[in-house]
Amino acid sequence: MINQEITERQKRLEQFLQHLESARQLEDDIMKYGLEAADLYFEDIDGDWLETWGDDDDEPGYIEKITTFLESDDVVAVEVRKRLQNKSHDEIIAGLEYCLSQLTEKDRIFAAKDFLVGDVVISGNSRASGNSSINEVELLELAEDLMEKLTDILG
Repeated sequence: MINQEITERQKRLEQFLQHLESARQLEDDIMKYGLEAADLYFEDIDGDWLETWGDDDDEPGYIEKITTFLESDDVVAVEVRKRLQNKSHDEIIAGLEYCLSQLTEKDRIFAAKDFLVGDVVISGNSRASGNSSINEVELLELAEDLMEKLTDILG
């Protein structure tokens, strides 16, 4: 367990160092070449990519997919709407985005459970709503189903 944790930390540190080195190289190239450095990093920079941006995006975006799911007759979506009826649509989407942003599946599920209970999870702060009569097992199952469905929908 300890070796696995150290290995995971080492991998994240190595990845961070690689990103840092790439950023330093970009900064050096900008200092050395000025605006011409963009040619080193982008193909077809003078093309019409800006004018055609989004033309091939027939698939709905991230928020549209979450919204479509929440408005569907899916059993999980209905239960989520029922539990979060006092929250606005934007608050629900923001809360779900926060839950999905957690690094591990376990953290995502527990963040979703807290969100479904009514705990405030935005910005990493948590404030319990004090509703202890809710069945923890049912909430965890719903949170797990919710995260599984959203992960499948969003890819």
